[in-house]
Amino acid sequence: MSGQAFGVIGLEVMGRNVAQNVERNGFPVAVYNRTWEKTQDFMDGPAKGKNFKAAKTEQEFAALLERPRKILVLVKAGKPVDLVIDALKPFLQEGDIVIDGGNSLYTDTERRVAALAPTGIKFFGMGVSGGEEGALNGPSLMPGGDKDAYKHLEPILTKIAAKAYDGAPCVTYCGSGGAGHFVKMVHNGIEYGDMQLIAEAYDLLKNVGGLSNSDLKSTFDQWNQKGSELRSFLIDITTKVINFPDPSGSGKSMVDVIQDKVGMKGTGTWTIQAALNLQIAVPTMAAAVDAREMSGLQAERVAAEKQLPGPKAAKFSGDVKAFVNDVKAALYCSKICSYAQGMAMLNAANQPKKPDGTGGYDYGMHLGDLASIWRAGCIIRADFLDDITKAFNADPKLPNLLLAGKFKDAVVSKQDAWRRVVGIGVAQGIATPAFSASLAYYDAYRRARLPGNLIQAQRDFFGGHTYMRTDKTPAGPYHMEWTEGGKETLVVEGKSRTK
Repeated sequence: MSGQAFGVIGLEVMGRNVAQNVERNGFPVAVYNRTWEKTQDFMDGPAKGKNFKAAKTEQEFAALLERPRKILVLVKAGKPVDLVIDALKPFLQEGDIVIDGGNSLYTDTERRVAALAPTGIKFFGMGVSGGEEGALNGPSLMPGGDKDAYKHLEPILTKIAAKAYDGAPCVTYCGSGGAGHFVKMVHNGIEYGDMQLIAEAYDLLKNVGGLSNSDLKSTFDQWNQKGSELRSFLIDITTKVINFPDPSGSGKSMVDVIQDKVGMKGTGTWTIQAALNLQIAVPTMAAAVDAREMSGLQAERVAAEKQLPGPKAAKFSGDVKAFVNDVKAALYCSKICSYAQGMAMLNAANQPKKPDGTGGYDYGMHLGDLASIWRAGCIIRADFLDDITKAFNADPKLPNLLLAGKFKDAVVSKQDAWRRVVGIGVAQGIATPAFSASLAYYDAYRRARLPGNLIQAQRDFFGGHTYMRTDKTPAGPYHMEWTEGGKETLVVEGKSRTK
């Protein structure tokens, strides 16, 4: 069967832009939207005179495509995806490929893969990052699904993806099942952390260091220069918004008239929930989600400010230039910790599922490849992702990014500045939840012994949860009778033996 090489369902902005990207790169495209008016508008507009064909029904759409059909669905996550699959399924055949390019929860993708498996239809979950502009000109793509089926998608996805500075396409096969949407979810969790860290740096520089918006723009411009460890898309857009004038004539910058109430679409929360399931600590991301939730308590905070005083700290009188450099160092160190947490999550998802239901998903991801595809096109693109790529390529089993030579050296050399910044924030009553959480993560990870021994003793006292010893063989588990003259018991296969 001959026909269009690629199909797109859903012609809102993302769908329209991806469709144009595919066609511009030499692949004829079939399009379908639930409402014909939107399809007609697309065909009469950006698709006019180009290699597009439009369908009015799912059956007509399927008939336009060459086999195996390659169909990208870009509709709202959740039930709409299931409705599209149900409507399309009667007209598809074994080997056809359906790709969900929305922000779906990875467990929904796992469910859809399993539901379609008996039909022979291959279902992919693909993270797409870069927003509307990226969709049109080159996004970062994170596809996951059947490995053999990926060979049919690879030529197209490689063409339409963003290209890093070395020409490498920002797309890779992420792994089986819901791996693609899992990777995108972690990407978004890192994005939450990055944005919160930058916001905290802004808060400190403005409200402790006394920098004007013009000064802040100059500072962020310097941090975004080529060769700077902080050079990234998010720092770049910060330079563009930080001193943007309010067109209403207020005489203020736009950031000063925007309410401090931050929206959420749920992917950050999903990341925290997934981390809990994998038993991976992600305190920087969690702090970022908490900060957004706290921002939603706007009316309560306005009232609380009148009743709850802060510290009686003196106005900052230190060296402002030195403080700016300290904040830069703290931001970089905290950013390393945020990415370390994200990569640890991805590593945990790679592990096989254990008989007790814990463990990972056996996705088979290569962490160096994942860092590589985030170097361009996506929201968290940053120069230092090149260093992360090199770190995991050099040691695919690297247990934590903090142990990679360059990042270890950076955090060790900059930690004094990091501690000063967090301390100044506390003294001045400026909340720095993500900076503080990142520092606590570092301090917990670097210590061979934490106070969990006391917690385990408490757990054994009130619930008989047992403990392990540091000085005996076997190490345990043991249970102690926590009364005067009590005995310690070695617990063996659910039974106790007094020692």
